[in-house]
Amino acid sequence: MLSNHLQNGIETARLVWSRLPNSDDEALDEVGLSKKSDGSRSESLDYEVIENNAYREEQAQRRKLMVGYYVGVKWFFALLIGIGTGLAAVFINISVENFAGWKFQLTFSIIQKSYVAGFLVYILFNLLLVFSSVYIVTQFAPAAAGSGIPEIKGYLNGVDTHGILLFRTLIGKIFGSIGSVGGGLALGKEGPLVHTGACIASLFGQGGSTKYHLSSRWLQVFKSDRDRRDLVTCGCAAGVAAAFRAPVGGVLFALEEVTSWWRSQLMWRVFFTSAVVAVVVRTAMGWCKSGKCGHFGSGGFIIWDISDGQEDYSFEELLPMAIIGVIGGLLGALFNQLTIYITYWRRNYLHKKGSRVKMIEVCLVSLITSVISFGLPLLRKCSPCPEVELNSGIECPRPPGMYGNYVNFYCDKDNEYNDLATIFFNTQDDAIRNLFSAKTIHEYSAQSLLTFLVMFYSLAVLTFGTAVPAGQFVPGIMIGSTYGRLVGMFVVNFYKKLNIEEGTYALLGAASFLGGSMRMTVSLCVIMVEITNNLKLLPLIMLVLLISKAVGDAFNEGLYEEQARLRGIPLLESRPKYQMRKMTAKEACGNKKVVYFPRVVKVADVVSILRSNEHNGFPVIDHTRNGESLVIGLMLRSHLLVLLQSKVDFQHSPLPSDPRGGGKPIRHNFTEFAKPVSSKGISIDDIHLSSDDLEMYIDLAPFLNPSPYVVPEDMSLSKVYNLFRQLGLRHILVVPRASRVIGLITRKDLLIEDNENSETVELQSTSVRARRQDRKASVREADAEHPLLNGLLVKGYSSS
Repeated sequence: MLSNHLQNGIETARLVWSRLPNSDDEALDEVGLSKKSDGSRSESLDYEVIENNAYREEQAQRRKLMVGYYVGVKWFFALLIGIGTGLAAVFINISVENFAGWKFQLTFSIIQKSYVAGFLVYILFNLLLVFSSVYIVTQFAPAAAGSGIPEIKGYLNGVDTHGILLFRTLIGKIFGSIGSVGGGLALGKEGPLVHTGACIASLFGQGGSTKYHLSSRWLQVFKSDRDRRDLVTCGCAAGVAAAFRAPVGGVLFALEEVTSWWRSQLMWRVFFTSAVVAVVVRTAMGWCKSGKCGHFGSGGFIIWDISDGQEDYSFEELLPMAIIGVIGGLLGALFNQLTIYITYWRRNYLHKKGSRVKMIEVCLVSLITSVISFGLPLLRKCSPCPEVELNSGIECPRPPGMYGNYVNFYCDKDNEYNDLATIFFNTQDDAIRNLFSAKTIHEYSAQSLLTFLVMFYSLAVLTFGTAVPAGQFVPGIMIGSTYGRLVGMFVVNFYKKLNIEEGTYALLGAASFLGGSMRMTVSLCVIMVEITNNLKLLPLIMLVLLISKAVGDAFNEGLYEEQARLRGIPLLESRPKYQMRKMTAKEACGNKKVVYFPRVVKVADVVSILRSNEHNGFPVIDHTRNGESLVIGLMLRSHLLVLLQSKVDFQHSPLPSDPRGGGKPIRHNFTEFAKPVSSKGISIDDIHLSSDDLEMYIDLAPFLNPSPYVVPEDMSLSKVYNLFRQLGLRHILVVPRASRVIGLITRKDLLIEDNENSETVELQSTSVRARRQDRKASVREADAEHPLLNGLLVKGYSSS
């Protein structure tokens, strides 16, 4: 009966729930306006194991020694990923700190004679660095633009966007980040470091880059998307660990923010990778302490030690801290919404005019940023230096040509400083360190902080989405720490307590804005604790993060989710939409006819079907002796292209090569069916077939997936969604409800105990019960396990 249902309802069966649009399909953004993707082709990844004959032969040849070898290689790759990401982070930080140091040193030395000449040198220096960044991105590595986190999150969710993990993207990300961050733009290098770590992990996973002749056969071990996904996850955690010197935060960031599937075995490798990064970074910083790295010093890597700040807090302070959380949620949601509109306009109108317009746009943004950062401190009056303690290590003002706290910029007297210049005329790391600093209650005025907040917030919104590598972690910390310090100033003046530090409120403000914009909680909390080295503030950080995330969620989604939607990346969120509860799998299929293949298909028909549609999976139908149609498996488009290109499996007969289903030798290695990471792979236009080839046939049975996931047509769409996402699937077949049951598997049937004295394994359920039981006893036990299915089980066993 099942075969009859399949034959009668085959037109309703369809490969569903591959939400990935084609490159020509239009997606809808949150505004409700249709838009096309930016030209980068996306494709779903095959995280499911294709258990065809080639895979089974490979698994049969594996012994315990080979399995141990694969496990050892995975750990070795985790070590290489940690070392490579750590070295890349060290190189980026040393370069950024030195470029920024040379810029400020040259500018300060010139403004001693002429502020106009210093202003011109400052603008030209920034413009040169930013132009180098945008030129690299637009001409060499277009996929290196932006933070890269939405694309990596999409990859780990099952969507491969072309170009995001290539070698040229890695090079563009590294050198583009140096130019954009060193050029003083309102962006950071932490997001690009996550993308950098993912690229390094992907290159190790596929043995290097064949295009640039940087590959090794000894490293080409893993060919499946599942193994590559694990390596990319290690790379993401390594990027966060290298960016913030926060190894535990890196692990939690990978778990909370970017991954969709997590396994306990993966946790150990991710943790090991982050630990390796921490060792590499610490070793590099110890080597640079001797002065071998130029301007690179203790501020090169983000760690703002405020352990000597506020030691305790009172109950009265919880209210202003909660207000900081509300402000962070509101400003973070506003930031996300503004970037949505600006990015939408930029992608659909401005960037369509070509790369030259992109370069002009970035240069204009650089010019505006330089004018604001240099000009605003000139309009601010200098303040007299406060009295500082002798042992505090604070010097006011700084000597000419130095940057840090208490910068003397355009001041008439020697004992004065410009509080706005201490923020604008610094690297972002040093500016945040100034805002977080303790025992500097009178360093900033409310007018200067408010001016900086408005201007930098506007610059961050304007800069985000330009054609340069751009992270949003550090700009978010700067924005949040500014209004946090403003609230701290109010609390100090209101409560008149000496133990209250403005730097503590700056830290809480930074956490609140990141929570309101990115909507991270656990990982962000740990990162903030690790980069400030102050565990006492953990409850307060948790409080503001929970409040800011709750407020932000009331308006829109997180920054990375919104940007992924704008880029046309169809992320499957953790929960299905409410409307899916009322829909069935059959309704999701629609009324379109299914495109399927017979078991033995003519080569000309394969080519015609592949050219006429862009499906990536096709059901394969076979006929029984009684003339009934049966779905025998699922054939992937990429596997069909491999068969067409090799031509070794072509046959002249339209009959199955082995009607009994076994014994045919497999001429292909399982690794031949693997598609290179983040590349287009084989196209039907790349395959050239003669007229004789088109008249031949292919038996698809040895190459298809004989056990695809199947759901009944009346299953709720929310249940299909959860199944699809939790298993990391690409296709699900929808079939009519089955007419009989041949058995039932319970938890006991999945508990297998090893018997070392025999080559076979024994099921736990059969070892508990008597070795031989009649079917009635089996039905009774299954009935006890599932009493609601009693009638169905009896019918199933009696019919089988």
